[in-house]
Amino acid sequence: MKIKVMKFGGTSVATSEARLTSAMRVLSAKEQGFMPVVVVSAIGRSGQPYATDTLIQMLREIDPSVQPDAREMDLLLACGEILSAVIFAHTLKTLGQPAQAFRGGQAGIRTDGVYGNARILTIKPIALTNSLKAGYIPVVCGFQGTFVAEEGLPGGELTTLGRGGSDTTASALGAALQAEAVEIYTDVDGVKTADPDYVKEAPTLRKVTYDEVAEIAHLGANVVHPRAAEIAMHYNIPLWVKSTFTDDEGTEIVPREAFPGRRATGVTHTGKLVYLQFDLHDAADEHRIQLEGRIYETLARYGINLFMLILSPTSTGFAVPRSQYPIVQDVFDGLVVPMAPKVYICQIGERPSPKVETQAALLRGVGEVHRITASLTEGCTMVSLIGHEFMQQAGLFLNVLTAPHQNQINVLQTTDSEFSLSVLVPEADTHRAVRVLHERFGLEKVV
Repeated sequence: MKIKVMKFGGTSVATSEARLTSAMRVLSAKEQGFMPVVVVSAIGRSGQPYATDTLIQMLREIDPSVQPDAREMDLLLACGEILSAVIFAHTLKTLGQPAQAFRGGQAGIRTDGVYGNARILTIKPIALTNSLKAGYIPVVCGFQGTFVAEEGLPGGELTTLGRGGSDTTASALGAALQAEAVEIYTDVDGVKTADPDYVKEAPTLRKVTYDEVAEIAHLGANVVHPRAAEIAMHYNIPLWVKSTFTDDEGTEIVPREAFPGRRATGVTHTGKLVYLQFDLHDAADEHRIQLEGRIYETLARYGINLFMLILSPTSTGFAVPRSQYPIVQDVFDGLVVPMAPKVYICQIGERPSPKVETQAALLRGVGEVHRITASLTEGCTMVSLIGHEFMQQAGLFLNVLTAPHQNQINVLQTTDSEFSLSVLVPEADTHRAVRVLHERFGLEKVV
C-alpha cells in the first residue's frame, strides 16, 4: 500500500470552510494514488469552544484551588480530538468518500502510563490497515493513546501525549504504516527562518534536516513537535510541513546526509523565562556535585522545563518558564539539604523569605548552616541562532554578541549546542533581538 499520513492542526479544522479545504487536500492525495491516513488536532485554538485550552479552563474554573486529577484531565482533553475526528470523517463522507474515525487506542497506539505527557511504546495499526483495505479513509485522533497496565485487562486507560502530541501521532503512525511520507498541515507555508509575527519578511525554508527542525522546535518554534521530528529521523520517513490554505510547496525535512553544508538556518525564541543562578562557592568541594545533583533531581521530579543550563566550579544556573517558576520557588526556597557536618539551606533572591529565616533558626542547633543563594532575573527571553555545521566557526560567538550590543540590547547569559547559539535578553527586547540576528546573518535571503 502506498500510504501517506496527513496531519491537520487546529486552525485547519476550526471552521466548516477550513475542514472542507483540508478534506479536498485528502481527496487530492487519493487521486494521486496514495491511501491517505488522516490525523487531526482538536478544533480551533485557545478561547474557541472545543479547543484544548478551553477544555482545561472549563475544569479548572470550577474551583481554582483544587488541582484536577491527571487521569480525569486526560479523559476530558481527549474529547477535543474525538470530536474533531468524527466531524472530519463526516465531512469526507459528504464529499462521497467513505471514512472512519478512530480514537488513538482504536488505532493501536499503546503508551506508558504517564498522564498528560505519555510516550508511545508500540503501535499495532491492524484496524487502520483493515480500514484502508475496505476502501475507507481512517481519521485518527491525534494527541492520545491507551495505557494497558496488565495484559488481559479490559479497555485500558486513555492517555494524552503532551502539547504538540498530534504531530507525534502522525509521525509514529507514518513509521508503523511504513508510509511514503508524513505531511503536517498548518496555517503557515512551512518552516520559516523566524516567527513571521516578529520578522514579517521571513522566508520559508525549502529544505532542512531533522536535526535542525528538532532544534528549532526545542528552542521555541511551534511548527513541528520535537518528538515528531525525532521519530521521522529514526525511521527515515520523509516529513513535510505545508500550509492548508495556500499552494506553497512547503518545507521538506530530510536526513543530514541529504542536505549537507554549513549554513545559518533561522532565529527562534522561547516564551517568558525566569533565570536562576545558584551560588555554590560556600559549599564544600565534596558536597558541590551532590548539591547540583539534588537540585536537578528535584527539578526533574516536578517536570520543570530547563533552558540556558550553565555549570561552573562555583555556581549552576538555568532558566525556567515563568508559568513554572511558582513551583520552583515553592520547592527550593527554604529547601534543607543535610550533608554532615554541614547543613545547606536554599534561598531564592538576595533577601531571605520568612520561610528561609524560620528554617535557619530551627537548624542552628543541628550543625554548621550554610545558605545556597539563587540570584533571580525575571522578565527574560531566550533568542537562538540555529545552524548546520555553523556553530563552531571562528568569530561566530563574537558576532552574535556584537549584534545585540550595537543595538543597545543587553545580553544576560549565553549558551550553545551543536546546532544553536542562544542569548538571554530582556523580554522587552525580544522583537528587536530576533530581527537583529535575522538581519546580521542574512536570513532574509535564504531560499
